[in-house]
Amino acid sequence: MREKLREVKKKELAHTLKEFYKTLYRAFGAQGWWPGRTRFEVIVGAILTQNTSWTNVEKAVTGLKRERLLTPARMHALSVRELARHIRPAGYFNIKAKRLKAFLNHLFDNYGGNLDRFLTRRTAGLRQELLTINGIGPETADSILLYAADRAVFVVDAYTKRVLVRHGLVSRDATYEDLQELFMENLARSTRVFNEYHALFVRVGKEFCKTKKPLCRACPLNIFLPDFT
Repeated sequence: MREKLREVKKKELAHTLKEFYKTLYRAFGAQGWWPGRTRFEVIVGAILTQNTSWTNVEKAVTGLKRERLLTPARMHALSVRELARHIRPAGYFNIKAKRLKAFLNHLFDNYGGNLDRFLTRRTAGLRQELLTINGIGPETADSILLYAADRAVFVVDAYTKRVLVRHGLVSRDATYEDLQELFMENLARSTRVFNEYHALFVRVGKEFCKTKKPLCRACPLNIFLPDFT
C-alpha cells in the first residue's frame, strides 16, 4: 500500500510540474534563452551573470565584442587585470575575471583551447570537470551543460525554489540536488523543455513571485495555490 501511495504522489507531482510549465508557457510564450551567438559567449555569460542582472552582463559582453575579445584565445591572452577592466559593467569584476581566467586556463591546459572537444565529453564527466574549476558551482555548470553543450540537465535557481516552496511542493531546506532531481525524475528529459522551463521560472519569479510583496493574485500560477481554489 505504501508503495502504491508513493506511486500516486509521484504521478500527481509529475502532473503538477507539467501543468506549471503549460500555464507559464501560455502566459509568457517562448523566452528565447540563452542569449548568445556562440557557445563560448553563452559560457562567458553564465559566469558573468553570477550575482548580477542580465542587463549588466549584456553591457560587459557588448564591450568584449566591441574590442573583438570574445574568443577563447583572445581572452586567454589577457591578464586577469586586463580582463577585469573589460568586464567591469558585470559587477564583482575582479572576482569574475579570476573565474573566467580559471575556466580559460583549464580549457587551454587540458584541451589546447578547443572548446568543441571539451564540450563533447559525456555529460556526467563534463559536469564533474566543470565543478572542479574555481568559481563554477552547480547552477553555472548546469547552465553551461544545458545552454552551451545542449544537454538535458535541469538548471535550478533561486526563482525556481521560491516558486516551489510557496506552492508547498518542496520544503525550505531542499537542496539544489533535491530540486534538480524533482524535475529530472518527473519530466521527460528534453533540452528544449528544460531550457524553456528554467527561463519561465525566472520570468515568473522576477515579475510576480518576488522575495518581498509577491503579486500572487496576478500571477499565472495562482490557480495552483490553495487560497485561490
